[in-house]
Amino acid sequence: MDLFLLCLKIFFARITDVTLGTIRTVQTVKGRTLIAGCIAFFEVVIWFLIVREAIQTEANIWIVIAYSGGYATGTMLGTLVSKKFINSVISVEVITSKGTPENIELIRSKGYGISVFDTIDNIGDKKQMLLITLNSRNLNDLKNILHDIDEHAFVVVDELKIVHNGYIK
Repeated sequence: MDLFLLCLKIFFARITDVTLGTIRTVQTVKGRTLIAGCIAFFEVVIWFLIVREAIQTEANIWIVIAYSGGYATGTMLGTLVSKKFINSVISVEVITSKGTPENIELIRSKGYGISVFDTIDNIGDKKQMLLITLNSRNLNDLKNILHDIDEHAFVVVDELKIVHNGYIK
């Protein structure tokens, strides 16, 4: 029973510290060093305590499985938490032949700021490039609108690090 409880402790501690590590990495990339540093402190405290306990225990395959399983689960959970709770500003570029004034107005009426550029595709057809900057939480809504307008539109999504001025939903 002691081995089972130790395995559970290791499993859940690894989920916690790896989830924190994933969130810390996202915060670091976004340039939020103070938040990343605070998260790193708690991440390493948990990691140190659990590694020390795992190493001091007699070698056992169940400890290895609990440790590895917690790491894998923490990676998945950290990714989900980052996507769900860490908002970022993204840029969506759309190349479409259906960038009509009516469709552009439809996108604007949904609260999105949009810039429109005339362009020519690689075979010489005239198209429009729509540039839309928004919070990542609104991406699915925008994708649905764009799909309704032109399901064959070429869409590129980029995460932005710094945004100054402009209109962002």
